[in-house]
Parts: sequence; structure tokens; C-alpha cells
Amino acid sequence: MASERLQCVLARAGVDSRRHCASIVAGGAVTVDGVVVREPGFRVEDPERADIRVNGRRVAVSGAGAPRRRVIVMNKPRGVLCTRAEGPGRTVYDLLGGVRERLVSAGRLDRDSEGLLVLSNDGALVNRLTHPSHGHEKVYRVQACGIFDDETLDALQGPMELDGVPLAPVRVEYERRLADGPCGPRHRLLFRLREGRNRQIRRMCELAGLRVETLRRVAVNAFRLPSGLPSGAWRDMTAREIALLEKAPRTPLEPWRPGGGRA
Repeated sequence: MASERLQCVLARAGVDSRRHCASIVAGGAVTVDGVVVREPGFRVEDPERADIRVNGRRVAVSGAGAPRRRVIVMNKPRGVLCTRAEGPGRTVYDLLGGVRERLVSAGRLDRDSEGLLVLSNDGALVNRLTHPSHGHEKVYRVQACGIFDDETLDALQGPMELDGVPLAPVRVEYERRLADGPCGPRHRLLFRLREGRNRQIRRMCELAGLRVETLRRVAVNAFRLPSGLPSGAWRDMTAREIALLEKAPRTPLEPWRPGGGRA
């Protein structure tokens, strides 16, 4: 069998995401055939036969003893994090009662965001869904307050930078006006993006003079958050749903204009 980078082997075995597996390796917690390896790019010649251990516990890459593939959809509630770093009761992993496999979230939602979250122990799937090069489209329904006009729409869909780095194109659709609130006019918007930087939508809205009140991910590609899945609940995805999830759009992401047209 062809060799494979150690961090990729660990991710494929469901240890964690590739990025976090690289940190685990660099920290000296991984041995290959009894030797500590600190280089994430170390080539494992035969991953299925190699004795790979994390903190002394052997990792089953495939075959007997390897964890079965699981892909789960969760309706993430507000107030919990997509990380294992917080204490009990504060992360999405505390909501996965009865799940024995070690799952990783395919893209995160911050503490104040909610909605569609995919978790899996299939490292290759997680990487495909999260790496920008694959062009997967995430759709978010946003409730925001502030003045919204043509200039606001142009600002959100036009060239914009975060931390000095240009953003990939974003499509913003105006759904409807909501009742005014303490902060002024309120609006319901739909954001479609294929990148996903840290707190991207909140920061974009701030630059455009809007304040986000609620942010909910409702779809990834053609897979939509199941309408009957309550907040905080989860279930295994079907093969058909996974196929919808993985099918990235092939058409460019073009700006939206009122009336249903494009710029």
C-alpha cells in the first residue's frame, strides 16, 4: 500500500480533524511502531499494518477493530461550542449521548450561532467539507438590525477584506423586513458563501453597519437542516443525505439583486 502522511492517517481513523491531528503529533503524543514521531507529515509506509498509538492507545485505521463510519447531523443550539476544550455541558459533544465513536465537526459554529452541524469520524469527508478548495456552499439565515439599502447590499456582496485578506464572493439575499426593535429596523437575510472565515458573517455585517441578532446555518450544498429535528437533537444521516451534502455547486456564486435577478 502507498505511504500516507501521519496526520492524514489519524484523521482518517477518526482521531480528530487534520489540523488538530497535526498538533497532537507535534506535541509528542503519537508513536509509530514504538517510536515517537513529532512531524505531522511523516510518511507511514503501511498505515493498516503499522502500530500507531495516541497517548499509548492503539489507533485502528481499518479492518477489524476500526470504528464504523458515522455521519451525524445535529441542530446545534445557541450557547454551546464546537470544541472539546470547554467543561462538561458546554460543547456539542456533550449532546452526543450514546455515541462511542470519536466524532469531529465538519466546520464550526460559534457559541452564539445555531443550526446545521455535521459531525463524523470520517476524516476524509470532514476535510472535503471544510477545505475551501472544494467549493462547498453553506447557507445561513441571519436576523440583523440597522439600515439596509442598496448601498448595504453592495457593501456585503462587493469586495471586502477581513484582517487584510480579501474574501471570496458572497451572495446575500434580502428575505423580508421584520418588526423594528430597540436597535432600529430589523431584517431577515440569507447568506450563501463557499469560504467560511472565523465569525465571517458577523464581521461582514459590522463593516456594513448591521448588528447580527441571530445566525442560523440552514443548509450545506443541497442538504438542508431537517425541519423535524429539534434544537440540541441529532441523528445519523442516510446515504442519500450524505450524497446531497457532498455535492458542491458547479456554477459561480453570483451577487443577488432585488426582484430575484442577479447583478
